[in-house]
Amino acid sequence: MAERVRVREIDDDEGRGLLRTVRRGTGSVVTWRRAQMVLLSVQGMPVAKIAEVTFTSPDLVRDVIHSFNADGFDSLQPRYRGGRPKTFTLAERREIKKIAKSAPAEHSLPFSTWSLAKLADFLVCEGVVDDISHEGLRILLREEGVSFQRVKTWKTSHDPDYAVKKARIEHLYALADGEIAAEPGEPEVVLCADEFGPLNLQPHPGRHWAERGGRHKDPGRDPRPRRRATYTRPHGVRHLFAAYDLGKDKLYGHIKPVKTRTRFLEFCRYLRSLYPPQVRIAIVCDNFSPHLSTKKDGRVGDWAVDNNVEIACTPTNSSWLNRIEAQFTALRYFALDGTDHASHREQGSMIRRYIIWRNRHADDRRLRAVIDRANVA
Repeated sequence: MAERVRVREIDDDEGRGLLRTVRRGTGSVVTWRRAQMVLLSVQGMPVAKIAEVTFTSPDLVRDVIHSFNADGFDSLQPRYRGGRPKTFTLAERREIKKIAKSAPAEHSLPFSTWSLAKLADFLVCEGVVDDISHEGLRILLREEGVSFQRVKTWKTSHDPDYAVKKARIEHLYALADGEIAAEPGEPEVVLCADEFGPLNLQPHPGRHWAERGGRHKDPGRDPRPRRRATYTRPHGVRHLFAAYDLGKDKLYGHIKPVKTRTRFLEFCRYLRSLYPPQVRIAIVCDNFSPHLSTKKDGRVGDWAVDNNVEIACTPTNSSWLNRIEAQFTALRYFALDGTDHASHREQGSMIRRYIIWRNRHADDRRLRAVIDRANVA
């Protein structure tokens, strides 16, 4: 029976050196992995178990042990050739990005998220790259637009027609963006429509410039500014019917007291009047009941057929597909945050003046930054 492969006897200095290399976790991933294999062998773990713990093959473990027995600590250092370090190919960068965006559980690993150390270790183990440092991996991911972010919950759509509806909306967006050529009968204008509200008369939290508060530091300093509290709102609510023209990058909006099918059709007739009758338009909206045609009320569908209009609804719980949601984020940021309007007339005037400003300054750098950050479709 062949003798079991294991590390030779090591002295205290070598043992402390191995432990220091494993605990530090910095520098080359290859050095860290080889030191881990050697240390586990010193502790009496068999080759098969070491391969299982380090997620590698038994043959690689045997090679590392034999190399350490022959060359000592020099065998732990990767032998790179001189000159400029290897540049990762496009295929390698794409694979690294793909693995980083996946969950470790998809690769049968008992982790909930990737750390730089775990990701670099896995990339070397799987043969995606020969070696990559933690900082090099961080820089590569930053260049590829991947960052470490918090995870938020969202509702999964159980719409049986999810794939069909989503594909149609993406096709309309591709037409509006000029990515594909329109075929005969395809819409020439794509609008995203939705309601924003309810618009209450209440103080909205926000940010603005003010003198620093803190009377405990300076008795003559004003206190921190605050908004009044409202416990009753007897003035009712309003709703903003809005539409966003993807081709012209233009926003339209009407404020109405209620959001019913009749009011929605009034707004749709206004949108239809903006373009010649022979121009076919598509209106992307969500599954709010006034947007739909039912067995009892088919006015929306009948109007769309009679007026050369396509109503494209997003799948259930997928209103994020509607690009107007990003426009609402900008509206809230620029026009409503930090306000306390005394009447709906004053609030409506603010919103209408913002829409005029937004259409005249569609290329504003800060506006584009807010929209691009909020836009996911």
